[in-house]
Amino acid sequence: MATLLIAAGAFVGYIIAYHTYGKWLSQKIFNVDGNAEVPSKQLRDDVDFVPTKKEVIFGHHFTSIAGTGPIVGPAIAVFWGWLPALVWVLFGSIFIGAVHDFGALVVSLRNRGQTVGEVAGRLIAPRTRILFLLILLLALTVVLAIFGLVIAIIFALYPETVIPVWITMPIAIVIGLMVYKQNAELLIPSLVALFIVYASVWLGAYYWPIDISAMFGIKLMGPFPNAVILWTFVLLAYCAIASVLPVWLLLQPRDFINSHQLVLALGLLLIGAIVAGATGKADLVGSAPAIASNLPADAPPIWPFLFITIACGACSGFHCLVSSGTSSKQVESELDAQYVGYGAMLLEGGLAVIVILACCAGVGMGDFSRIGEGAAYTYEPTIDAATGTQLTGVAAWETRYNAKAENGWAAFALKDKIGAFILGGANFLGSIGIPMKLGISIIAVLVASFAATTLDTATRLQRYVIQELAATIHIKPLTNKYAATGLAVFLGGMVAMLPKSAEAGPGSGGLILWPLFGATNQLLAGLAFMVIVFYLRRRNKPIIFALVPMIVMLIMPAWAMLWNMFNSQSGWAYSANDRHLFLFGVVVIALQIWMMVEGLLVWSKSKGHLEQQLPELPQTRTAVAAASTGGSN
Repeated sequence: MATLLIAAGAFVGYIIAYHTYGKWLSQKIFNVDGNAEVPSKQLRDDVDFVPTKKEVIFGHHFTSIAGTGPIVGPAIAVFWGWLPALVWVLFGSIFIGAVHDFGALVVSLRNRGQTVGEVAGRLIAPRTRILFLLILLLALTVVLAIFGLVIAIIFALYPETVIPVWITMPIAIVIGLMVYKQNAELLIPSLVALFIVYASVWLGAYYWPIDISAMFGIKLMGPFPNAVILWTFVLLAYCAIASVLPVWLLLQPRDFINSHQLVLALGLLLIGAIVAGATGKADLVGSAPAIASNLPADAPPIWPFLFITIACGACSGFHCLVSSGTSSKQVESELDAQYVGYGAMLLEGGLAVIVILACCAGVGMGDFSRIGEGAAYTYEPTIDAATGTQLTGVAAWETRYNAKAENGWAAFALKDKIGAFILGGANFLGSIGIPMKLGISIIAVLVASFAATTLDTATRLQRYVIQELAATIHIKPLTNKYAATGLAVFLGGMVAMLPKSAEAGPGSGGLILWPLFGATNQLLAGLAFMVIVFYLRRRNKPIIFALVPMIVMLIMPAWAMLWNMFNSQSGWAYSANDRHLFLFGVVVIALQIWMMVEGLLVWSKSKGHLEQQLPELPQTRTAVAAASTGGSN
């Protein structure tokens, strides 16, 4: 019954929050104006700045911010118990995450689509622009590495996902050309695309799983130890191409298709969770601890790591990059900002709730193991040696989360946590009659598709950041979008190859990268809140609702980073193998302190004093934008 009440109650609560707190922010604090000029029309170039219908931009925005963050984060965090994870997701998404995303979007809309890093240079101090861009560079490098690894792990472990994920690319290009060039309606093409995607899920599951190791042979990979490494490089090469194409050609239509596929899968999961809870098949309380005990001695403490492990789903700094980096360049009216910025974050919170339930109650419904190779593989119940029956309940959960506790935190692998959600989600789908083999394929495609949408969006954002930094510090070659993109994917690939140990080899450090992602990402959220607070303070607007989250999101990631650096068990400062991580932490902490000092220096004189305004647009640019035709996409 707890599973049913939480699943239904969370979504009802999000709907209420959208129409109350979200509406208050939109109308009373930010005063959104349907008649205000927006960047997509002011600077329209049909490459990055493209006026877009809110339904399409919502799909792009939601799939870009979500990625695997609201899946992997909660899947790791239930290690400490499902109750703390659930509380942080519910309250964090409503009062912190959605405020952060919505505020960053509005601030960017009113500054010609500039990123929060650029805006910080005028709202706080000129030096903060470079500081912010450096932090963005570090954060996006880790995002590219971790999300690339997650998709590669999915492809390697679940080869049935390869066709469904890649088939969306040519479909998206066709739809993009139809809509942009022929002004076609989106409904029919979208439904056809959705049918093709789900047909390919069935095809991949039952007839054509693509196992790259079996196809090419492990020896043909040269120095690469496994398929994960090869897939990582293939994905980064794809991102390099996708990030320089016009947004209407691949990014927008691909995200629109994926949003339908993902929302449908999320709907199936919600229905499955409700049915499983109502029929007693899913027992949250009996499947996993509300607050876990008996943890490995070297496991990170719940304070502050809960708040940086679950980023997407509660509050994520990466979202401010999507809000101010791509979405603000496509929103066609300020009136759409609440729907896109606040609404998409609440939907992501809903996904995180489902993930928590799947990783606990769903896993407790029964463990399964993959048997066989190629198209003949099956999923068979995992048998409990003591009882001779299927492993269920707490025993099943501990197999996924606690069986290796005696070996320490380092024994836990990222693939195990992803696998816990896929198993639990497939069990939910099984409660509404979907076979385990097909259910696992649907959920695995959900994870890989989410990650793919974030991966190429992050590459495009990193390209913007590198170009802006290069222009600021006068490195002319890197102002070229192709050179900037090349550097972006090179840095991401280099970090993705971090080993967990010398014996494990490159690409094994996924669980090490996640705290790096979490701490840097949440620091970015705190700094984005600082920009929002200064924007409101300079206009004599209330700030307490943003000031408190700002303080939380500055303290928690710094605390977590310092623990990683100096804890007595496994601190990076004390290990010769982790000196590169220690250096990373030192740079991040130093940049945070510098940014906070810059803010304190101008705090007292900022209230009621507007920042320097942007220069007038050249008349030729204004005329070109006004003459653009073709309507919204």
